[in-house]
Amino acid sequence: MLARSGAHPIRLLAIGHSYVLAVNRATIREVARDPSFDITVAAPSFYHGDLRPIHCEPEPHGSPLRLVPIPARWTSRVHVFHYAQKPLRDLARRHSFQGVFAWEEPYIFSGYQLAQLAQHSGARFSFYTCQNLDKKYPPPFGYLERICLSATDRWVAAGQSVFDVQVHRGYVPERGSVIALAVDTTLFRPADEERRQQVRRTLGLTKPVIGYMGRLVEAKGLRVLMQALEALDPAIPWSLLLLGSGEWKGEIEQWAERFGWADRVKILLARHDEVPNYLGAMDMLVAPSQTRSNWKEQFGRMLIEAFACGVPVIASDSGEIPYVVGDAGIILPEKDVAAWTKSIELLLVDPALRQRLAEAGLQRVSRFSVVQSAAHFRNFYRDLVYG
Repeated sequence: MLARSGAHPIRLLAIGHSYVLAVNRATIREVARDPSFDITVAAPSFYHGDLRPIHCEPEPHGSPLRLVPIPARWTSRVHVFHYAQKPLRDLARRHSFQGVFAWEEPYIFSGYQLAQLAQHSGARFSFYTCQNLDKKYPPPFGYLERICLSATDRWVAAGQSVFDVQVHRGYVPERGSVIALAVDTTLFRPADEERRQQVRRTLGLTKPVIGYMGRLVEAKGLRVLMQALEALDPAIPWSLLLLGSGEWKGEIEQWAERFGWADRVKILLARHDEVPNYLGAMDMLVAPSQTRSNWKEQFGRMLIEAFACGVPVIASDSGEIPYVVGDAGIILPEKDVAAWTKSIELLLVDPALRQRLAEAGLQRVSRFSVVQSAAHFRNFYRDLVYG
């Protein structure tokens, strides 16, 4: 085994379907700027994302990463999607990786597949999990998780609630670490007022702008949001910008028409590289996620992106959200429509409060920055390989 101070860089494979987007490689790209790492990133050549189908995006010029797109099958069904076996084996054979980091859940087929790859190649194995529900998986997924865990040397939880749940389920706590999702603060940053006004004009929206980001589904709290907006003082001006797509798009459009708000409600499916532009034009971000028997908010990347853009946050207390927001935003009970109306109304009429929350968010986001996350991952990967 190499000494920790050895001259050879750590050869690491980081692989996952989220890496199909260049923005999601920001942290691993920052890790790779350290010359003590030689990192290959693999991602599906094509993936059916939650919001749109995605071809693997190239790395920016000068990136220290080696990006390898790999054909994948059944990418519209995350539990059974998997990578083409031969290109995966050939990749491992060419580079003799010391560590494999799978940004895939251990109970899905691709997670199991990558655990097997690490075992067969002699590499140390770790995975990243966002699952914060105490679930017993039906066959064959429970079996896949057990096999994956038996091959695991280290594991990473996306948040404290994820870590606690998985330890309760039997994951070895001494092998686990909590490393939150990160935001690239070179891309997500406050916009100047001129730029904000330009975006609003382009969209045909007037301030203050209430913003929402994510899937347009009921579990994300859209019904609560709509009811809260219906109860606002009609004398208070507002616009609503929803960034996303989903089955509730038609429902929202009909709702806006019914109340005569079609000119103040805008739904937009933006590319990931366009999101900072639109997010920066918002005067607040609402995240009214609703816990379900089979889901609760696992992290809420939109929260830290809003912080980075200097946008105040109002969010529910579902899942990991209170851990992420801390005291930098307003946390409300999920189903308390009256509380949502009151808090949204308060921010609409009080620019000074919006400014104070924006400043609190900008302070808090430093703990979720790519630079901070990369520092945690460098230590984690060293422990993985040398532990």
